[in-house]
Amino acid sequence: MTGAGLSLQLRAHLLTLSPADPLPSYAALATALALTPPGRIAQVTGALEASMAQDAAAGRPFIAALVTGRGGRPGRGFFETARAHGRGPGPGESADDWLAAEIARARAHYLRG
Repeated sequence: MTGAGLSLQLRAHLLTLSPADPLPSYAALATALALTPPGRIAQVTGALEASMAQDAAAGRPFIAALVTGRGGRPGRGFFETARAHGRGPGPGESADDWLAAEIARARAHYLRG
């Protein structure tokens, strides 16, 4: 599957979540999308980064904020990609506080229940 196709499939899957659903992990998303090794997590992260570019261009919250990595939060690449698109923690704001706000924005925008 192409990167663009996977990004669309990933977005479609995330839009099926309800506001009460727990946030899926990269691994759970890879399984839900029937991705197989090797590189299934890398495929997910690549598709999430592509979705972040789309969301930034459209002025939307990052749907990628709805996917968790180790420790219950997105990986470092999420924050790096957010900064590359002019978003992320502001001066004096912690990464965790910014992430919590971005998750709330994404839930409100994408998960209509």
